[in-house]
Amino acid sequence: MKFVDEAVIRVQAGNGGAGCISFRREKFVPRGGPDGGDGGHGGDVYLRASRSTNTLVDFRVNRRYRAQNGEGGQGRQCSGRGGDDLEIIVPVGTTVFDADTEERLGDLSQTNVQLKVAAGGRGGLGNEHFKSSVNRAPRKRTLGKPGESRTLRLELSLIADVGLLGSPNAGKSTLIRAVSAARPKVADYPFTTLHPHLGVVRVGEQQSFVMADIPGLIEGAAEGAGLGIRFLRHLQRTRLLLHIVDMAPIEGDPVVDARAIAGELAKFSADLAARPRWLVLNKEDLLPAADADARERDIVKRLRWDGPVYRISAEARTGTRQLATAVMAFLEKSTSADETADTLHPPVDETTG
Repeated sequence: MKFVDEAVIRVQAGNGGAGCISFRREKFVPRGGPDGGDGGHGGDVYLRASRSTNTLVDFRVNRRYRAQNGEGGQGRQCSGRGGDDLEIIVPVGTTVFDADTEERLGDLSQTNVQLKVAAGGRGGLGNEHFKSSVNRAPRKRTLGKPGESRTLRLELSLIADVGLLGSPNAGKSTLIRAVSAARPKVADYPFTTLHPHLGVVRVGEQQSFVMADIPGLIEGAAEGAGLGIRFLRHLQRTRLLLHIVDMAPIEGDPVVDARAIAGELAKFSADLAARPRWLVLNKEDLLPAADADARERDIVKRLRWDGPVYRISAEARTGTRQLATAVMAFLEKSTSADETADTLHPPVDETTG
């Protein structure tokens, strides 16, 4: 199935039904008076997040969605039937924008969360509402209101705890294959990964986290070079970034590549650039131990790196277990810190003033 992370759709809520003009007619009841009922309300349009789908590809085929209209009122003060609401299933992690105003309508980041994106029109009033002491036989009603219509832009950001960052062929896909059940394509040419992949890394019986692998970045990605920078949105929900660097590249300088990727990260989002980031030096198995030590010192010195550094071989699966264990410890510590902060500084309900 093709991975699609952007889509534009048109939604139309149901129109309200028209009110009814009717008069009571029964034997032995002369001049029964008006009894026209109201029209039914039009159906609303909702988006609901579900894990039953993980791509927006369906919205490239079906682009228009319409809720049911309300039915018209009837005599004997019978109101028309309301239109059924329309529920549209989207993947968890979908952000919804109004395509015309660029207003952010909501973020569906949890399962079964609903978001109303178009309100149905109210039903019209029947003639019974217009009777008075001076107008006992009104022939007046109101039509139903039209339902709300909107063009929506949907953006999907994968839900992951850890994101892999690096240049093409740095070994990101090999790493996620080594530590999880994910099976992205691996080959000896650049841009093997064409769309993001998720993998669940299990560290212990009750310990696991989700890792995201995105296509490799090159210098100029923000201007459209390579596969572009748009896949970086899939790292926005992560709590930790692992910057994978090839210790033994066939060509090029790993330090220059690492600096270029850090620059592209900053161009895309200052918040993402400030996210905790670890340096992971990959392919140590291609170098003798002494050369690998010297290469590590050189890379760390030239990058002026003062954060955590890990040396692994994703292909030989050396050091990957230790890296996964350290990541799990970091995530558990950050989760505990967040829970403590929430306890000390509970969120303020702005609606209550």
